[in-house]
Amino acid sequence: MPTVFRHDGLRFFFYSNEGSPREPAHIHVMGAGGETKFWLRPEVAVAESHGLDARALRRLCSAVEEHREVIERAWHDYFG
Repeated sequence: MPTVFRHDGLRFFFYSNEGSPREPAHIHVMGAGGETKFWLRPEVAVAESHGLDARALRRLCSAVEEHREVIERAWHDYFG
């Protein structure tokens, strides 16, 4: 599970095995008692979430939007 970056004590990462066929680029966020998956395109959006409230999701969505280029570059570097 490669970590792309950390923000506010949360880990933003990919699972090494993202399925077959692989899903479109996305990022998982874990911490604060929950885990969330965000799609990156066409816009940043919650794919699924467990254990995080709406306020936390809004903050995380902003962090993903802010780092989207870094996330996409890391995705393509890792998965090819």
